[in-house]
Amino acid sequence: MILVNNLKARKFKDKFFKYLFLSCIVFCLLFLLILLSGIFSTGIKWISMKFLTSTPSRIPSRAGFLPAIVGSFYLIGTIGLITVPIGVGSAIYLEQYSNKKSWFYSFLEINISNLAGVPAIVYGLLGLAIFSRIHSIRGSVLSGALVLSLMILPVIIVSAREAVKAVPSILLEVSYGLGMTKWQMIKAVVIPYAAPGMLTGIILSLSRAIGESAPLLVVGAASMVTKLPSSLLSKYTAMPIQIFQWSSYPKKDFQDLAAAGIMVLLFFLLSANSVAIILRNKYQKERE
Repeated sequence: MILVNNLKARKFKDKFFKYLFLSCIVFCLLFLLILLSGIFSTGIKWISMKFLTSTPSRIPSRAGFLPAIVGSFYLIGTIGLITVPIGVGSAIYLEQYSNKKSWFYSFLEINISNLAGVPAIVYGLLGLAIFSRIHSIRGSVLSGALVLSLMILPVIIVSAREAVKAVPSILLEVSYGLGMTKWQMIKAVVIPYAAPGMLTGIILSLSRAIGESAPLLVVGAASMVTKLPSSLLSKYTAMPIQIFQWSSYPKKDFQDLAAAGIMVLLFFLLSANSVAIILRNKYQKERE
């Protein structure tokens, strides 16, 4: 009798927690659906080619999103050039070359893990203290890219390290057995095998960077730019900055423009995430 009661109690707990966790998921999805429906219902009427190809204006009917889109692409391109070689190179060094029993390795591992969880605004304040003091790059695309690079670099290193760790040790042993040097083994085995995980981490990190506004606000990104950036030293704005600026205006039309800007930003973020999934699946199939 006691065994039967215990079995019933365990089954009840199992069902209780199953539906509890399911209700949490349903609640989050419903909340997200309510937010998205509100954004789409107010912003869809402003989405047009004129909106995507015009510059910001004090008149809502003439306002556009083009400088923010171009500025975001300038940022992402520069961030990628900075973070990808440094992040991947650091991960390969830590996993393949460094002495894992040394104090230096432990020091780097602890600090990289800690930096990956630092809030974005802290990196903005760091950029304000360092890059904003350099007059030639103050408020430029380069200063914003450097700050966002510092923010996502630990995340890229961590994800790339996990991808390198996932390479089967038997492949490394076979490579050495064939007479390869360490660098030949890394180039021919480690990087191709770890590429799906690396690419996924890189693209998701860049997606995070494109949606950040706090660090850019701190380092002097312009809230309203009517000209497209022409170089890394040009004044710029980005999609989150322009959305923040429109949403701060009391006039309802500007808040509707902010909703339209959010839709465009969501499109780019979802596209980047989709590319990450496609690349990961493609490389995994080729590897299998």
